[in-house]
Amino acid sequence: MSQDSQHSAAMMMAGLNLIPQALSIYDSDLRLVVSNRVFREMFDLPAHLIQPGTSFAETIRHLVERGEYGPVDDIDAAVQQRVEQARAFEQHYMERTRANGQTIAVEGVPLPEGGWITVYTDITQTKQQETLLRSRSAELSDKLLAYAEELSATNRALAATISALEEAKRQLTATEARTRQTTEMMPAHIAHVGRDMTYTFSNRRLNAIIPGRPSDIVGLNIREALGESAYSHIGPKLQAAFQGTHSTFEFYHEDSSRRIRTAFTPDRNAAGEIVGVYILSTDVTEETQARSALQQTRRRELAAQLISGMAHDFSNLLTIILGSQSRLQRLPLPERAPELVAATLGAARRGGALLNRIGDITGSREWHPQPTDLGALLRDLETLAAPALPQGMRLDIFNSLSDGRLMLEPGMLQDALLNLFLNARDAMGTQGVITLTVTPVRDTWAEFTVTDTGPGFSEAALNHAFQPFFTTKGGEGSGLGLAMVYDTCKLAGGTVRLGNTASGNGQVTLRLPLRHAPAPVAPGLVLLVEDSDDLRAGIRGMLTDLGHTVIEATSVDEALTLLGEVPGITLILSDISLEGDATGLDLLQRLPPNAPPRIMMTSLPPEHPLHRQTLQKAPVLRKPFSARELGAYLSPHEA
Repeated sequence: MSQDSQHSAAMMMAGLNLIPQALSIYDSDLRLVVSNRVFREMFDLPAHLIQPGTSFAETIRHLVERGEYGPVDDIDAAVQQRVEQARAFEQHYMERTRANGQTIAVEGVPLPEGGWITVYTDITQTKQQETLLRSRSAELSDKLLAYAEELSATNRALAATISALEEAKRQLTATEARTRQTTEMMPAHIAHVGRDMTYTFSNRRLNAIIPGRPSDIVGLNIREALGESAYSHIGPKLQAAFQGTHSTFEFYHEDSSRRIRTAFTPDRNAAGEIVGVYILSTDVTEETQARSALQQTRRRELAAQLISGMAHDFSNLLTIILGSQSRLQRLPLPERAPELVAATLGAARRGGALLNRIGDITGSREWHPQPTDLGALLRDLETLAAPALPQGMRLDIFNSLSDGRLMLEPGMLQDALLNLFLNARDAMGTQGVITLTVTPVRDTWAEFTVTDTGPGFSEAALNHAFQPFFTTKGGEGSGLGLAMVYDTCKLAGGTVRLGNTASGNGQVTLRLPLRHAPAPVAPGLVLLVEDSDDLRAGIRGMLTDLGHTVIEATSVDEALTLLGEVPGITLILSDISLEGDATGLDLLQRLPPNAPPRIMMTSLPPEHPLHRQTLQKAPVLRKPFSARELGAYLSPHEA
């Protein structure tokens, strides 16, 4: 025990000893927790019976054997009876006269953590005064005396009841405070709306789910608190809840660009009448992005299965055609036949190139975001695009995102944007302006908008442009460019939208999840938490090659111990799956507020619940990874 704790305990004991009543506290196992000096003196207890941990049964046996409760035939039975009464932990008040003639009032109150506290008050003098009053007041009727005595006893019992009520009120207040604190810590808005459509309870988390809305909404009308945009989505479901219908649904909130899941549960009173509705709302934007990416991956897998067999057979047919035409070229042919052979060879080769594009769009492609300097990526993109644009065409790039690094897949993003630049070039001819504008959308999306000065999209293109093989370029186009852009956005968990500006020019907008990369970590001491010996050795080597020193742990408890005992740790690099029952997510939740930066690792798929939950708290590096990929997370020059 610390010196401060010892001092506090001594002060508490001194205060208890100043109380004129005897006091004892026993825990749920019927063992003494604390007692004061008056308790020992009142019952003349030996020293060993007032030590913390002494059993209640041992003390009762001592008192019974000494005659505290008068003559007793069966001591064991008497002790057992009082022990059983104590186990019930019921509030009680009683008065009894001891064998030595002293009268005491005994008041017991159960404790919320188990056990009980008992206060013993010497009321011998009060009882003597009542007896003296009876003997000296013959003029008072027996009825009045009895009433006075009954009133005195009732007052004492009433005082005990008031004390119990005050304790219950304190416990209720503490419980309410804990409940509110718990609900306010949850990443969700929990509320209750009454029949009058006003909030009767809220955990003050509405503005965390819908930015810009108030947090203190108790007493506000729900339409006023949510705003028209959100209320237009939830209004019909809320009315159905007041009719007794439970519901869980999702809606897109345009003002905040967030996807929100809401559950309504009718609140019924004892008579079964609906008096309100409980509301639970959560921000599922990131979950929706992950779900969209997973769905696109599964669609691609299915497409790959369907196409691979046909592509194989078609490739064989093209091989035969190319071989036959090559042989024809070596034979003496009539006039114009060589032209037909050359045209057939050209068409066959284009078919082969088309097969390769189909392989690209249905093959193994995954969005593996890594810390990326967006400014450098855009500068490289401008360099790559310049040779493909004619002399009379200009590319303007405007970036209003922050200078910090973002979690992006640079290769796939550059490919998608280059594809849009080339489409814009083809739409404009020999001159015009292509503009790329990069902007944040409520810190949720990174929006890439490509606009050109061409004639814009036709109605057919707006409806079918993302369908594979649709093209407006005739025989010059494969119809797979925008399909690949669509595929890239969906793999990232984002969206893509086609449209025309007010002036009729074409415009394509990509929205990708906006994830800020971890800040660069200078070489220092890294706490590596990994339960596989082989993996730990390999990652240790990567870290030391990058200039870091390493200490290692295999479990959450071991990592927290090292974090508390070893000074100077600059980074925590931890797997999600660890030794023991606790996971890397548990480690994140148990870290102190001043913990160093952390990066998580996992081989779990993106759709796994642990992966999704961890991603909301820290960057996640997918296994397997190379030293360069790890370095991209730690050092800006590696990105």
